[in-house]
Amino acid sequence: MDISPAEVKRAASAQPPAPSALHPEELNGSEILVRCLQAEQVKYLWGYPGGAVLYIYDELYKQDAIQHILVRHEQAAVHAADGYARATGDVGVALVTSGPGVTNAVTGIATAYMDSIPMVIITGQVPTPAIGLDAFQECDTVGITRPVVKHNFLVKDVRDLALTLKKAFHIARSGRPGPVVVDIPKDVSVKTCAFHYPERIEMRSYNPVKKGHGGQIRKAVQLLLGAKRPYIYTGGGVILGEASAELRQLVDLLGFPCTHTLMGLGAVPASDPRFLGMLGMHGTYEANMTMQHCDVLLAVGARFDDRVIGDPAHFAQVQRKIIHVDIDPSSISKRVRVDVPIVGDVKDVLQELIAQLSAAPARPDAAALSAWWGQVNEWRQRNCLAFKDSTEVIKPQAVVRKLCDLTRERDVYITSDVGQHQMWAAQYFRFEQPRRWINSGGLGTMGVGLPYAMGIKLAKPESDVFCITGEGSIQMCIQELSTCKQYDTPVKIVSLNNRYLGMVRQWQELMYGGRYSHSYVDALPDFVKLAEAYGHVGLLVEKPADVEPALREAIALRDRTVFLDIRTDPTENVWPMVQAGKGITEMLLGSEDL
Repeated sequence: MDISPAEVKRAASAQPPAPSALHPEELNGSEILVRCLQAEQVKYLWGYPGGAVLYIYDELYKQDAIQHILVRHEQAAVHAADGYARATGDVGVALVTSGPGVTNAVTGIATAYMDSIPMVIITGQVPTPAIGLDAFQECDTVGITRPVVKHNFLVKDVRDLALTLKKAFHIARSGRPGPVVVDIPKDVSVKTCAFHYPERIEMRSYNPVKKGHGGQIRKAVQLLLGAKRPYIYTGGGVILGEASAELRQLVDLLGFPCTHTLMGLGAVPASDPRFLGMLGMHGTYEANMTMQHCDVLLAVGARFDDRVIGDPAHFAQVQRKIIHVDIDPSSISKRVRVDVPIVGDVKDVLQELIAQLSAAPARPDAAALSAWWGQVNEWRQRNCLAFKDSTEVIKPQAVVRKLCDLTRERDVYITSDVGQHQMWAAQYFRFEQPRRWINSGGLGTMGVGLPYAMGIKLAKPESDVFCITGEGSIQMCIQELSTCKQYDTPVKIVSLNNRYLGMVRQWQELMYGGRYSHSYVDALPDFVKLAEAYGHVGLLVEKPADVEPALREAIALRDRTVFLDIRTDPTENVWPMVQAGKGITEMLLGSEDL
């Protein structure tokens, strides 16, 4: 079932009265959508057209305030908008058609949901009379996406469209951010009504807490000032909450050791001597040991997930007081018992915490803190990230370390896919600023690296954008090399090609008796020729001595997308490693621990 030509003609020929305060402008649904996006100052819209959204695309054609980016797959549209949002803090926006357009987008939506990324995804739907009748390219978008969105809407009346979009952007960016889906049937996109876009929105059923409870903050101050073995543990919430400056001020004020999750890297500079590195499954020895043995733990914008603390029972063996600050009350005491819960915006809470600490007459016990640092520095002596470099075979860690050295004075963004290369990037690239490390943490989605890089390059055209990937991950969205060419987004792809699905192979080696079931990537393309076929530069790197010259050449080619196919040691593993079900102090630091 579709809209008849006669209905379209009648809708188009209707002559609305001249707009005024008493007679608002009469617009069709597609015009309303575009006006709403413009009111939200949306600059880029990633999408792919189809029958259910053609009226919307017709209106996009008539304006130039919003640039539409035509991707090659709907999954990449959502990933690119997601990368844009992660790098800028703005709401990312994507547009897909009904049916397979929606289902192709679900992976991107779920990726954003797991990492709390503010997004609005506009989906086409079959006309309202056809909903539920198994119409062509129909699917239950609301039902399918409900588990992986912060909220979703099905707009059945064009008069509800503007208000719904205002709600969608408000929900996406406030509280704990997340993706919001707005499903628009085709007939709603062509029907008309008076247009009004509200400047502000109030929702009785949605009022996220912003200010932390003063009494709880006072309890936190008392615990921090009385701590003998303190630790500050932060996650992606500090990045999303734009609270890096406050966190750095707090670390300066207290002088406590600190650590970040995978998603929190850059909140405190990697060069800060009080930063112990990333913690968790592939975290540093000192970060994990300090986490387990501290007596007061301040957790900010983190959720104690399985990749951070491992086995909760093992973590609970050591008695400690835990202060947990998070915008989302459901994240507090979900996996570990918390002593001082503080629900609120992390930036506001940290500001109040700093104010109370600064005003307090007491100071932390200097002798106890000195002794604690002595223990921490003893753990640091393990040098757990050391690796044996080679002049015969390219070590992937050396590639990331060299890239970090060569871009130290440049404004650089690093994206990654998922696997060994992701962990090496997190371990060996020293992030000094927030929002420079863009990867999929919660869902662990392969294929995000290149679309993320495209979205970031549009937002930050003067910055260097590198995608660190593997030969497995890059092939999941490699068709977006075509998008890079069309929209002139010259990103640099550093493929650590070890001819394996590396993390799968590592687990199979360590826990499945070396039975490498379907983890070897055979019949790989010639990536250099493939990059050239898409109109880009391809470089093959097979010797350690050629790594630095190739990276320098890629950096120098500022206006070209460059694909570096770097053939790395296929036997290299990521260390340290905490095996599934183990505690965070039960680390394997290398093959000698097997």
